[in-house]
Amino acid sequence: MITEDDIANYLAITPDFFERHAQLLAQVQLTSPHGNRAVSLQERQAEMLREKIKALEHRIMDMVRHGTENVMTADRLQRWTRTLLTWRDTRQLPWEVLSGLQRQFMVPQTGLKLWDLDAAYAEEGYVQNVSDDVKALATSLTTPYCGLNAGFEAASWLNDPQQAVSLALLPLRAEPEQPAFGLLVLASPDAQRYHAEMGTDFLERIGQLAGAALSRLRA
Repeated sequence: MITEDDIANYLAITPDFFERHAQLLAQVQLTSPHGNRAVSLQERQAEMLREKIKALEHRIMDMVRHGTENVMTADRLQRWTRTLLTWRDTRQLPWEVLSGLQRQFMVPQTGLKLWDLDAAYAEEGYVQNVSDDVKALATSLTTPYCGLNAGFEAASWLNDPQQAVSLALLPLRAEPEQPAFGLLVLASPDAQRYHAEMGTDFLERIGQLAGAALSRLRA
C-alpha cells in the first residue's frame, strides 16, 4: 500500500508535479490554525510566512535589546576602569573597587579580602581575619564561582550576610598564572542573579581589572 510518507517523498523529488497539475493547488483546502475554517493552500502558506516573519522580528528585537544592554554594560565597565586607573590613594583603593561596582553595576552587596600585601596596609580592614581556607579557595578558582550562598566564609564580609542568597566569588591575581592574593564577593538577594549556568566572561574581566589595580598594594 502507498503510505503518506511515500506520497510526501514523491512530491519532494518531483518538484514539477504541481506545474503539471496546477488545478490541484486551487482545490486543496486546509484547516486554518486560527480557527476551524478551511483555507486554500496559498492562504495557509501565506499564514506560515507571516508567522515566520513575526518570529524573525522578535529575534531581531531581542538582538537589538541585547546589543543595547551590552553597550551600556561596556560604558559602565569603562567608567569603573577609568576610576581605578586614576585613583591615587592606594590605601582606599579596595573600598573604591567595591563602591564603584555597586554604583556602576547595581550590585546590592560587595565584599573583599586581600593578603600578601605590603606591610604598610597590615592594619586595614580588608586584610584582617583571612583564613587559610579562603586563600586556598581563591587560588583554586580558575573562573568565578556563581551560585547559591552555601554558607561561604566570604559571605560574612558583607554588610548583611542574611540577604546574600546568590554569590559570585572572583579570585584576584596580579597575573593569570599566579596564586590569588584576594577574593572579591558580589552578592544579591535574588537567587537567579548569580547562578551556575550563567556566563562568566564579564565577571572574569571584572576580576582581572580589579586584580591588576589592587596589585599596587602588594609588596
